[in-house]
Amino acid sequence: MDRRNFLSAVAASASVTATGCIGDNGNTALSPPENYEMLSEADLPRPLYGERIPEATVEAPLRGTDPSTRGFVGERHVLMTFIYTRCTEVCLSLTSNLVQAQVDATEEGYSDEIVFLPTTFDPAHDTADVLRRYGEERGADLDAENWYFLRPDGEKRAREVVEDTFGVGYERNPPDAAMEFTHTSMILLANRDGYVERAYTGTPPNPAELVDDVRTVVDGFS
Repeated sequence: MDRRNFLSAVAASASVTATGCIGDNGNTALSPPENYEMLSEADLPRPLYGERIPEATVEAPLRGTDPSTRGFVGERHVLMTFIYTRCTEVCLSLTSNLVQAQVDATEEGYSDEIVFLPTTFDPAHDTADVLRRYGEERGADLDAENWYFLRPDGEKRAREVVEDTFGVGYERNPPDAAMEFTHTSMILLANRDGYVERAYTGTPPNPAELVDDVRTVVDGFS
């Protein structure tokens, strides 16, 4: 993604979380977001409501496996986001949203129906040990069978997965900058049939709204 497209993606990062009991297209549990028509005409690089979740196979170092983002189709819903662990701003909220959804899944008895895929785009720094420590500090249950930290193999692969495949733009800042990266943000919710229910971009959603959407999707496929 060149700088012009990156900045366009930043400007277009907005989401709405309108929900419904049954989707309009037969593939989703949520109804289209209010701004769906505008987004579908904007030629955005990221996946949109009702589209298939993009496919990428990425190492999960704490699991010792290389899962595919489509490998859970037919079995589990997917909640995915893109972070780097040195981030002290939006990445904390993105991770917190996934953690709170994981807690709700455990408390409400659907933990085996969903998988959480936080994905780093800073693999040189975010080693397995760093990811483990970060997850523990953020309150994720790393022993649960539904939490997979994904770590692309090198900077080139990170760019292919995060930016080229999922449309989350990022740029490394100059050495004297306060933050290592400038980046767009996204939480992606896809149902177990492999269709995108929501792509929350810009400011992370209210955790209660996200959990409500997740519950609606789970109930819609029960």
